[in-house]
Formats: sequence, C-alpha cells, structure tokens
Amino acid sequence: MDTHRKPPRRILIIEGHPDPSPQRLCHGLAEAYREGAREAGHTLRTLILGDLGIPPLGSRSDWEALPPEIVQACQQDLLWAQHVVVFYPLWLGDVPAVLKAFLEQVLRPGFAFDPRRKSSGGLLKGRSARLVVTMGMPGWFYIGWFGAHSLRMLRRNVFRFVGFRPVRTTVLGMVEGASLARRRAWLDEMTRLGRLGL
Repeated sequence: MDTHRKPPRRILIIEGHPDPSPQRLCHGLAEAYREGAREAGHTLRTLILGDLGIPPLGSRSDWEALPPEIVQACQQDLLWAQHVVVFYPLWLGDVPAVLKAFLEQVLRPGFAFDPRRKSSGGLLKGRSARLVVTMGMPGWFYIGWFGAHSLRMLRRNVFRFVGFRPVRTTVLGMVEGASLARRRAWLDEMTRLGRLGL
C-alpha cells in the first residue's frame, strides 16, 4: 500500500516512441501510468510524438525564430505541467530522432532557458520529471558498462539544464522476449508511480 501519496498534480506524459502503434511496450507503460494517475485524481495531458510530425531544426535561425503552432502548443503543455514523464526506447544507444527533434523544437532560448546566462538559466523551474527508458540489453549492463549515457545526457544536459528538479529515472532492460510476469510487474510499477504522481 502506498503511504506517501502526493496531492493531485498536473502531469504531462510524453510518449517518445516513433511508432504510435499501441502494441509498443512504451505505450503500454504510459497507459499503465495514466491509469494509476487517474485513480489518484491527477490531471493528465499526453503527447504522442509519433503522431505529431515535428521535424528536427535545420539551422540556428530556425531555433531562434517563432516556433510553428504545433510547437507552441507543446510549450503550453509544458508550462501547464507540474510533472513530466517521458517514455522512450533506447535506439543506437540514444534517444530516438523523434524525441530529439521534439526537445530541440520545444526547449528554445527565451522559453526554456535564458541564453544570456552561462549557468542556472533554466526557465522551467518548479517542475519535476521522470524518464522511463526501455532497451534490449540488460539494464545493469547499460548502467554499468555504458554509463547510462543517453539517460544521463537527457537528465543533466536537458531537463536539469532548463530547471527540472528532481529528475528521476527508470531503466527497463531485456524487454524483447520478456515473460508475461515480468511485463506485468513493469506495468504494475508504472501504475504505482502514476498513483503517486512520481
């Protein structure tokens, strides 16, 4: 039984798998988190990046210009949120291109950070985040041998840089061929975290 339930929060769920098909584990994990969060009375919004079609930036001038309307709408979702949960698969040791494009487009200077400041210029303070990454290799190997490279980059160089604190992580390894019992345990854990708003 969860004894440290937080008061209801505004939670933004970002599904970073390029394939919007509901059969993908990332989407199942996100849905389990949503179920738990709804049960606990949290208010939710969801961005399914595979459906948005946000292109990567092509130049510095694009990055500094007024963003397209779809990007502005995503920025409003970030401003609304108190807590952000990102689900993504590890691809070639990093985040998928669709998630990278989303972060480049949304976290622009003047919105996410103050470009005039060299440090502590994050403009999205007061928000927390959880990063959930799935992968084919064992999670311990990704952390111990590869140093959880993409996860550390995302946590430190992106979310903490723009002001998120704390930024928690969940690593799920050996997802291909995982038993039904193991998948059920992962889904149950996401439901638990959703209830807690963590």
